[in-house]
Amino acid sequence: MKKFLLLGFIAILGFGCSQGGWKVDDSGLTVFPEDPSDQAVQAIRLTPFGEEIIKVSATAADAFSNEESLVALPLEKTVDFDVTEDGDILILTTAKLTAKVSQTTGEVQFFDADGNMILQEKEKGGKTIKSIEVDGVKGYEVRQVWESHDDEGLYGLGQHQAHDFNYKGKNEELFQYNTKVSVPVIVSTRNYGILWDNYSLTRWGDPRPYGQLDQFKLFNNEGEEGSLTATYIDNKETGNVFTVRQENTIDYENLTTIENFPEGFDFTNARITWEGELQPEETGIHRFLMYYAGYTKIWIDGELMADRWRTAWNPSVAKFEVDMEAGKKYHVKLDWIPDGGESYIGLKALTPVDPAEQERISFWSEMGDQIDYYFMAGNSMDDVISRYRELTGKAQVMPKWAMGFWQSRERYKTQDELLDVLHEFREREIPLDNIVQDWSYWPVDQWGSHEFDKERFPDAKGMVDEVHENNARIMISVWPKFYHNTEHFKEFDKNGWMYRQAVEDSIKDWIYPGYVGSFYDAYAPGARELFWEQIKEELYTKGFDAWWLDATEPDILSNASMEYRKDLMNPTHLGPSTQYFNAFALMNAKGIYEGQRAEKNDERVFILTRSGFAGMQRFGTVTWSGDIGTVWEDLKAQIPAAINFSLSGMPYWTMDIGGFCVEKRYERAEEGSEDMKEWRELNTRWYQFGAFSPLFRVHGQYPYRELWNIAPKGHKAYESMLYYNKLRYRLMPYIYSLTGAVYHDNYTIMRGLVMDYTDDQNVYNIDDQFMFGGGLMACPVYEYEARSREVYFPENKGWYDFYTGEFVEGGQTKEVDAPYERMPMYAPAGAIITAGPEIQYTTEKKPELITVYVYTGDDGEFELYEDENTNYNYEEGKFSTIPFTYNNDNKTLTIGSRQGSFEGMLNERQFNVVFVAPDKSVGFNPDVARGQLVDYSGQAVEVVFE
Repeated sequence: MKKFLLLGFIAILGFGCSQGGWKVDDSGLTVFPEDPSDQAVQAIRLTPFGEEIIKVSATAADAFSNEESLVALPLEKTVDFDVTEDGDILILTTAKLTAKVSQTTGEVQFFDADGNMILQEKEKGGKTIKSIEVDGVKGYEVRQVWESHDDEGLYGLGQHQAHDFNYKGKNEELFQYNTKVSVPVIVSTRNYGILWDNYSLTRWGDPRPYGQLDQFKLFNNEGEEGSLTATYIDNKETGNVFTVRQENTIDYENLTTIENFPEGFDFTNARITWEGELQPEETGIHRFLMYYAGYTKIWIDGELMADRWRTAWNPSVAKFEVDMEAGKKYHVKLDWIPDGGESYIGLKALTPVDPAEQERISFWSEMGDQIDYYFMAGNSMDDVISRYRELTGKAQVMPKWAMGFWQSRERYKTQDELLDVLHEFREREIPLDNIVQDWSYWPVDQWGSHEFDKERFPDAKGMVDEVHENNARIMISVWPKFYHNTEHFKEFDKNGWMYRQAVEDSIKDWIYPGYVGSFYDAYAPGARELFWEQIKEELYTKGFDAWWLDATEPDILSNASMEYRKDLMNPTHLGPSTQYFNAFALMNAKGIYEGQRAEKNDERVFILTRSGFAGMQRFGTVTWSGDIGTVWEDLKAQIPAAINFSLSGMPYWTMDIGGFCVEKRYERAEEGSEDMKEWRELNTRWYQFGAFSPLFRVHGQYPYRELWNIAPKGHKAYESMLYYNKLRYRLMPYIYSLTGAVYHDNYTIMRGLVMDYTDDQNVYNIDDQFMFGGGLMACPVYEYEARSREVYFPENKGWYDFYTGEFVEGGQTKEVDAPYERMPMYAPAGAIITAGPEIQYTTEKKPELITVYVYTGDDGEFELYEDENTNYNYEEGKFSTIPFTYNNDNKTLTIGSRQGSFEGMLNERQFNVVFVAPDKSVGFNPDVARGQLVDYSGQAVEVVFE
């Protein structure tokens, strides 16, 4: 029931009149501000999408856009709200949220039910709308700014690789790229979130692009003004100088700008340095962005700011800040060793902004129809993510087999290679649920045909059947890419569903001798349907279980400039690529998910995708972090990248354990060498971390990544990796329950400490520890030969060493042991962790006996979730839950009555309840754990800790 107090109401039937006034209808409130921050703003619209979700739109046009969001689900029913007027302020109230809008400025403020302000837009509204036209289509460059609380942390924005964690006061450019996944969502420790509903190139923080070095006064090695000294050495062993140039920019970041390198220079064994001095014209924090491939070091005034490596064809970025004084000279040296062949390097900077402005919350986007954002609130960060999933779609319960171990390599070149690896896993009794067939299984000139090369894969269906006969599943790589000579390309092209620019420009890919092709337009509904039909005909009918959707940025031409990337995917079915640049992966996954679900509903869809966007979770997707490097630096970078991706509302994430792109020294490493020693330790540490990411998956280039190819049986690397593999499977009752909670409770598996310990501000910038569910704190080791690491134990909570049961008081930082074979892990007081039998694959045995570890010292709860493992019957209520509740005051664990049922459910089972206490240290080892054995048939049981 809507109740509108119409005091002072000015009826406005259209936008064609002068500003001032407001109107209200069944779905929301429209305000026509008299004096907004940007006079182009004609109207602001507030639409409740839930009791704690309000959409805010602002337009400079004479009507709001009626285009449906690609991200947010349609509003199926209106939400009850009231509108009242208090002087200049209009007040929209739902049952749990209040939004106040100034009739003068259009500034919006959000309050909780008790009247406490949660968030407010910048004074006068903080909106900027600038008319633009792209490809004959009119649109707007848009920006929205909000005030940020001094004491809050801000997280999300997807998955980035520059080690940023808490984005308060930071900058991030949001676009899709191999190793970079942009999701325009932030979540605050103040228990609110913002979904910025725009699909174009977007900037968080400072809306300016990074500028070239010529914004500084530059001085070369001779002290002459105007440039830095660039020394090009074409043989780093002899030091032979090919040429010395004076350069006022370092901008060799893409296929266009690398043409500016000296003609005839050979990068194979090269070394290039840029050296001189920078003199800023402003005082304050200067923010630098270094784009690098190869071995790269940079010093400012003798301080090493970054020391990085990436493979030549897949650059990454490093960020650093320098507090500079106007007029003072700062020595700079950039030392670059390209990693052979074509390579990329760049250095840019942002001049200072007012610190108060930098601390504000800001989204800027290149093109949209209007400003659209969703404000989401709750009582916790989990609540906010739940609101996000209510708005953009639930994430499914992943099939149980998907939560086991995945083995992959780039690539199994024949079906015999793949099957031999599978058989060796079974012979060695190394648990495995999934094996992966990567790209290039097709005839060399038939990319996009989805057909198998008969010489290498003579019986693809037989291969799939044999995988299934060995109790495993198989995923296959499917690209949105088609060579122009394939029948599949022609089917798309005749309907206008191929991006034509790459074909017209005769762009050849990297497969010798080079082939011309392009990507299909996933924004076209008919094209999505056709893509699935082609996959179904050639692959789905053979029994493949999962889809690996690679290069979905889309990566039509790697390392193309931003402008040419847009040209290569232009136009889309919906409009200019400028406007729809970031959402390709969302549309691509949508077609596969909807296509498979329309076939039959007894097998859950599983999609692995290299790119992602807001709303991806509703299409059965897992995103992985792309072609990262085999270096400790990249191992460390995955931790904050993964946590922020999860805090963006996306619950399923994985990475190439061990890194994808391999340093040449590891390719050449011999037994007994230092490089081999480091290779094994790097993979071991990465494996330990990977066992506690949502999806447990090994992948990479040569050297091969199967356990026995990394180290021989008996080696501590082999034994440690085997231990964590088996541990993952022992914890399957716990892990699969987390997966169930993702769907039923909108839960998040991989959790920044800020989610569970929001009141402890010490955790706001801890980016190298995380919770795996609520019961395990993982502390990865990411430094070579480290045998200890610093761990912070959140306050107001006791902690137990997972391996020994030793108790640690919270609220302190400790240097803890981290032997080669183990990653530090801790369970908080109140944790309840369930462990099942040792198994070789997830459904080998039903867990008739579950060991339940109860970590005393605080109240705790856990819900054991079970269903039919692979189908969608859980959506119809066919699942069961068993609640476990520990009351610390009376030292009692209550195993509650089972709720629900499903076919094949265990009606009777046993629980071995093991209590862990400060004076009773018990490490995790279900095989020897002596607890209280409880027979359980579905009725509540109490177990007292004595």
